[in-house]
Amino acid sequence: MSEEPLRIVLETDRLRLRNWLERDRDLFREINADPKVMEFFAFRRSHAEADALFERINTMIKQDGLGFYAVEDKQTGEAMGFCGLAPASLSGIFPDETIEIGWRLATRFWGNGFITEAAQALVNYGLNCLSLPCIVSFAVAENHRSIAVMKRIGMKHCPDFDFDHPRVPDTHPHLKPHVTYAIVSSAAAS
Repeated sequence: MSEEPLRIVLETDRLRLRNWLERDRDLFREINADPKVMEFFAFRRSHAEADALFERINTMIKQDGLGFYAVEDKQTGEAMGFCGLAPASLSGIFPDETIEIGWRLATRFWGNGFITEAAQALVNYGLNCLSLPCIVSFAVAENHRSIAVMKRIGMKHCPDFDFDHPRVPDTHPHLKPHVTYAIVSSAAAS
């Protein structure tokens, strides 16, 4: 892949949310194969699978402006993981137009509030700039770290939308139950 030009979507005090660059590929492979990062997923991605996802996400960002953006430390220029807004793509569970927020961060960056900072900025951007009526997030019911982020960014549990994830194999029954959190724009709430 030839190097894409840098496209910054958002900046916070400490972070840039941007498209993925070729120099980020090893980090992307790392977070998709790390057993701690992927603890609540039924599989780890091989390099080839991570590369395919890397390309798909970057194409999505380029075409739609939405996707799972690289989270970069503004001081070092180093990518740390991702946080983004994307179609939820779970027909039958959410309406087709539903946008989710999701994230992953390399373990060496955990515990510094980076994901909360990035996710809060994206929620504000999605609700106020993109005029999204609602943003959802979902996670395995036992994934307390992600649920804590959802709560910190103002999302509320929506128990009526909790579900068993259809793409989680039955061989991983503890990973099937997912909880759903959402935040609604003030315009949609009125």
